[in-house]
Amino acid sequence: MTSKQTGEKWMAELLTGHPGRFFDNFRMSKQIFLDLLILLEESYGLKGSRRTTTREVLGMTLYILGYHETLRKTSERFQHSTETISRFFEEGLRALTRLSMDIIAPTDPQFEGIPTHIQNDDRYMPFFKDCIGAIDGTHVDACIPIHKQVAYIGRHGSPTQNVMAVCDFNMCFTYVVPGWEGSAHDSRIYHRVVRDRRCKFPYAPPGKYYLVDAGYPLETGLLKPFPETRYHLADFARGNRAIEGRREIFNQAHSSLRSVIERSFGVWKNKWRILRKMPQYSFSKQCVIVVATMALHNYIRRHPSRVDPGFRACDLDETFVHLEAFEHRTQRRGTVRVTNPIVEPVIYDGAGAPEMSALREFIAHQLENARG
Repeated sequence: MTSKQTGEKWMAELLTGHPGRFFDNFRMSKQIFLDLLILLEESYGLKGSRRTTTREVLGMTLYILGYHETLRKTSERFQHSTETISRFFEEGLRALTRLSMDIIAPTDPQFEGIPTHIQNDDRYMPFFKDCIGAIDGTHVDACIPIHKQVAYIGRHGSPTQNVMAVCDFNMCFTYVVPGWEGSAHDSRIYHRVVRDRRCKFPYAPPGKYYLVDAGYPLETGLLKPFPETRYHLADFARGNRAIEGRREIFNQAHSSLRSVIERSFGVWKNKWRILRKMPQYSFSKQCVIVVATMALHNYIRRHPSRVDPGFRACDLDETFVHLEAFEHRTQRRGTVRVTNPIVEPVIYDGAGAPEMSALREFIAHQLENARG
């Protein structure tokens, strides 16, 4: 490594240069980067070495996560050996994983207040005043050995890990469970998680609930749309008839409010491109990358500056969803082809379904009456 433009000099140049150039390389603003660096150093054990500063360590980590760059390319950019890059990438991931334990969590752990997004919007208030967030699953590219791929290949024809997440109405993730096979259905993951106390799922308090789509059961703490009725916002947008009846009115409002999790997935995947083309790391490390990037997502969103183009696009237009959220996929070279069709499981209602069904009807009638 003989270049005079060392990694530290390159970082210094970017920090004193045009803000757009810094953002393009590290996927966040200079101020957010510097504040994150101090936090990771002081509270989450981020360390460098005699020849490598913590500023470089964080820079390497973000550079790899933002652009799924190889160790060799990162080595050339930062003028360190691939062994050094690999070691400090692990160091950066460890610090972000420690951060995730604090930042991927509800800001109101007892769910005592009404979310601001609902409280300040007469489309949802008071109808959904007891809603505390949304739950859904999304697929992240996975690099799996060929002899283990079958279980990870779902409807998209490529190996993925299915990630279950919960988000609030500020587009922040409040819970995540990565590492499930791409063929695993959302309802199966949910049931396994909520029944295992070790997973520490943030259960909805009595009277509160999460919004879910039709892939989840109707049970205590989960409010899903009416079945056999138009639901997705795109269905209403391209429909050639007006919204009619309390069921469609409810489903349209439910879909509009629940879309926060689709927009959150879109911002997250659009920013951290390693999620769309995972390198050949161990599967456990791939799961760590999911959690680390979600921690970064939350930190950026909650930063006082509130400066980020990805979030800004969603704030300006609440119907905007980054294309990455829709999981269009192409098959990897060397992927096992699965010709059997994916069979959707039957979703059975759970405990408390009658009460949640009655609540759904009550809200639907309220919305219909408010609509006049």
